[in-house]
Amino acid sequence: MRLDHVNVYALDDGDGWTVIDTGMATKTTRRIWGQIMDGPLGGRPVRRVVVTHHHPDHVGLAGWLQAEFGAELVCTRTSWLFARMLLLDEQAVPTPETLDYWRSAGMDPAIHARRAGERPFNYADIVAPMPLGFTGIGQGDVIEMGDRRWDVHLGNGHAPDHATFWSRDDNLVISGDQILSSISPNIGVYATEPMADPLAGWLEACERFRPLARADQLVLGGHKLPFTGLPTRLRQLIDNHHGALRRLLRYLDEPRSAADCFAPLFKRTIGDGEYGLALVEAVAHVNHLYLGGLVDRTRRDDGAWLYRRKEE
Repeated sequence: MRLDHVNVYALDDGDGWTVIDTGMATKTTRRIWGQIMDGPLGGRPVRRVVVTHHHPDHVGLAGWLQAEFGAELVCTRTSWLFARMLLLDEQAVPTPETLDYWRSAGMDPAIHARRAGERPFNYADIVAPMPLGFTGIGQGDVIEMGDRRWDVHLGNGHAPDHATFWSRDDNLVISGDQILSSISPNIGVYATEPMADPLAGWLEACERFRPLARADQLVLGGHKLPFTGLPTRLRQLIDNHHGALRRLLRYLDEPRSAADCFAPLFKRTIGDGEYGLALVEAVAHVNHLYLGGLVDRTRRDDGAWLYRRKEE
């Protein structure tokens, strides 16, 4: 993966630790966890695992920490349900629905042909089995961790019901992947819900967080470095997507598929390792314009949707 790390946070609860997110279920990550437990965690147990959202780099070893160490799992109900569902959905080759979805997005035919015969990404490959049982959290809840009280505010767009935590007792914010310091979270549409508009949910959450943001807050994100200046960063993230939508709308003066739209959206060359994430994010942006009534779409003979700006 191009993004080669995930940030994990440990909060001191006295007789044990609460950890925020876990990394993926790999031998390397388990080895690192052993070093952390024997070293910085001082041999005290991990009693609670708080998961910000269901993506494998964040929930991957939650089930292992539950099963091996008796840790309590804390997350939103949506995160838990998605994780449990995806663990059961193992495929040797892409499903017909996935192949149709890629085709409808205008995936490059050579990439489509190659991926049609390959084992696709399977959640179960890098997420440990999850025992039954979790403690649910939701919007407006208050949770105690690390001798602090934290308000729970849910985001969306990158992942449904993404949990973020805002300390009542000092200037800390744990943002997961909802708010990142130097990159924008991936906002994608998948074959499971091809007409979704996750970009609307993400923009709504960012706007809702703006009254909570202070310049002195230290924001602990799921990737990259912690940062301050949250009001400015939220404005940058919002403005970045509105700018991308304006560029895309101009680009759609001619009919184009989602896969044709990488240049105006990302303003850089997309390599093979990034192609899948770029494609689902491109669909998210054309969906947002289509569902907002700004573009029309028609089917191409090969099954791809072509989007075109509506005449004013």
